[in-house]
Amino acid sequence: MIGSSPENRPFTATRNACKLCTPLGAALVFKGIRGAVPLLHGSQGCATYIRRYLISHYREPIDIACSNFSEQTAIFGGGANLKIALDNIRRQYDPELIGVATTCLSETIGDDVPMFIREYRESCEGQDSPPVVHVATPSYQGTHMQGFHAALRALVGQLAEGGSPPGRHLNLFPGMVSPADLRHLGEICADFGLPAVLLPDYADTLDGPLWTEYQRIPEGGTPMAAVRSSGSARASLELGAVLAREKETAATFLQRTFQVPCHRLGLPVGIDATDRMFAALAEISGRPTPQKHLRERGRLIDSYADGHKYVMDARAVVFGEEDLVAGLAGFLAEIGVVPVVCASGGRSGHLAACIAERFPDHSQKGIQVLSDADFVAIEAAAREAQPDFLIGNSKGYSMARRLGKPLIRVGFPVHDRLGGARLLHLGYRGSQQLFDRIANTLMAAGQSASPVGYTYI
Repeated sequence: MIGSSPENRPFTATRNACKLCTPLGAALVFKGIRGAVPLLHGSQGCATYIRRYLISHYREPIDIACSNFSEQTAIFGGGANLKIALDNIRRQYDPELIGVATTCLSETIGDDVPMFIREYRESCEGQDSPPVVHVATPSYQGTHMQGFHAALRALVGQLAEGGSPPGRHLNLFPGMVSPADLRHLGEICADFGLPAVLLPDYADTLDGPLWTEYQRIPEGGTPMAAVRSSGSARASLELGAVLAREKETAATFLQRTFQVPCHRLGLPVGIDATDRMFAALAEISGRPTPQKHLRERGRLIDSYADGHKYVMDARAVVFGEEDLVAGLAGFLAEIGVVPVVCASGGRSGHLAACIAERFPDHSQKGIQVLSDADFVAIEAAAREAQPDFLIGNSKGYSMARRLGKPLIRVGFPVHDRLGGARLLHLGYRGSQQLFDRIANTLMAAGQSASPVGYTYI
């Protein structure tokens, strides 16, 4: 509750987790495939929760089907419900793909979803039936990011096809970034002359123009043909420093199975990380970085020179999904801000190593890394660290209010402001916008704290 202090007594349960549920990430991936309908195999409450979360951030109507578990289903199994749901979706939506993600309940009772889908396909033999991709997403074992990457792995694992000779296109696995980031990444690849297949691409399905008539399935998304062609791409580019430490991902599967070369990089936030992405694109395309982007890089460096005195040695608490936290920590290091607390609800076991790689002197700087953390633990660490600002999603609003510190909203979800889908974080352009927001936040805090106020800083 806003205004109250967290309890100090030992507590073993998670309170206000710094993560979202696993099937939410999977549903987001399926929303980024053209003509796809996500289907949750579980109770209506799970689907409603995910719809509510996505709608509050993207401000778009979002359909997520459900197999509608009841008490009886929980006892006797959900096979019949799943087959009825698949029939209903085919009849009402005529989809190009149905993506089935499981919930905690269906996982707990041990439903054999692959067998149900196999039986359903056999019953539809001779009919025009869309592919059905299944991904296991029990939330008690993971976070929304694990569901996101598991769905991508399932997509390419079940649909990708090889080809010889390889195509000219690039598979781009951007991670769970904003529609604005997706558009910017697509623009960058186009400027290198690289046809890019974004997996997934929800830039239009979740951030499209106003409709004059309701659409059952919004326009946009990665075409099914492009998903199938991911096995014959020139290369794959996978973004995420924590993800890059995982053994099995969509990109590594394509490399192992179809020999598609894999480039694994951190999120391109800041000059150093963005330079690495542009170098990789130059290598893949055989073209130098376009002048347009070199000029954006130059303007970003100029802004660092203009604003360094306002941000240098500031202290920040960074929280959210692991790859975003790792990317932001690297960016903050670049501009002279010390991320005194780096926290995530993820528990990959790689976040501390990613932070240590960017801050070899993290112990001397007093940087705390919290994995598998809830907001009670993050707030306790923040209260001790005395930051100048917090940077993360809007779930940290109550914490920021109690601490009396400004919150810079990034990532997902952003429920208490408009424009969450239009936040740009990546590339020289996104870094520029983020730098200005940080510098202006600190300048505004200085003005507010001044007893007399001032107009020039």
